[in-house]
Amino acid sequence: MTLSVQSLAMSATAIFAGAAIYVSFVEHPARLSCYPTMALAQWRPSYRRGTLMQAPLAIIGAFLGLVSWWSGGGLAWLIAGLLIGPVVPFTVIVAFPTNRRLEDATLDGASDTVRQLLITWGRLHAVRTALSSVALLIMIFAGG
Repeated sequence: MTLSVQSLAMSATAIFAGAAIYVSFVEHPARLSCYPTMALAQWRPSYRRGTLMQAPLAIIGAFLGLVSWWSGGGLAWLIAGLLIGPVVPFTVIVAFPTNRRLEDATLDGASDTVRQLLITWGRLHAVRTALSSVALLIMIFAGG
């Protein structure tokens, strides 16, 4: 049973980390290469759709990582679960003010503020990318 739980934890974490890496290194830099109006228009639906995919993956990865530890999988699973788990509260507590400003319908899409907010968002997303990537590496080396 532990192996299948570990495999599921690793799968959810890998999908999350892969998507986060893609956003950090491909999608967001491409977005920033556009005019702010276009970048904002692309960010809004992308963020909404990404949230629907990534939030459950982070929760599942964290939960199953902790279950793997609890089931005798070793300290590495606890650490991995504790690394992937905080991406959701980090998003809600730390990134949400930036997200809310970017989602504000009254925000002037052509302003320098949009570009700065998107740069900030990219830095905040990089934290999520790092946490999930390290969690995945720990899971891989833990033998899941």
